[in-house]
Amino acid sequence: MDFLFRDELVSTPDLRHRLRRLRWFRMAFRKNVALIAEHYGYRFAIDETKLTAAFLNWIETVEQQKSFSRVDRKDFIIFAAGLVLKELIAEAPAKVQGHTPQANNDAAKMADIIAFWPEGFLYTNFCVGTIAAIYEQEFGVAPQIASCANDLRTWWSYKENVNEMPGYAIAYLDKFLGAEPNWVMPNLASARSAIQRALIASKGGSRLTAPTSPND
Repeated sequence: MDFLFRDELVSTPDLRHRLRRLRWFRMAFRKNVALIAEHYGYRFAIDETKLTAAFLNWIETVEQQKSFSRVDRKDFIIFAAGLVLKELIAEAPAKVQGHTPQANNDAAKMADIIAFWPEGFLYTNFCVGTIAAIYEQEFGVAPQIASCANDLRTWWSYKENVNEMPGYAIAYLDKFLGAEPNWVMPNLASARSAIQRALIASKGGSRLTAPTSPND
């Protein structure tokens, strides 16, 4: 996996706030769909009602926890994108419609993973690219993608676990970006290791024990 979608977004002013508007969110998601078709040859039909539901669910959830963005801004950006990923997987607005093989290195490198779960790859690529673009705008550098993001076995585990519990999508996105996943309470910003460390540093307090990954 790479940062192809970052290049589509990084020149958009104030991206973080624009993506919290439904029109902009839908436009960005469709850009990602077009990019996947161009580089990987997979075409998708998009259910706009389900896409809107995913957006509204995300906005409601992220608003409830946005105070933690002041604790650790970098970590909260990844967490907020993980919440998007969770809602996209749960609502499933995309359905693959066809595939035209592409003769390029990107397509060859990710061929097995995309063929295994094209919709999951679409949603994950959207969130990874969005994080990278926001990081570039706000911090001047994108996070690194971990090698496990290119491992088909990890994607088997990813798909299996999010089918059981969509919140695991947040933990897998953390894993793909080298953050420390929380497998017990992935939906809570307050339970994230980076957030807890920042709170301890500023106020003191106890820290939850980080669990291990399920079925991985």
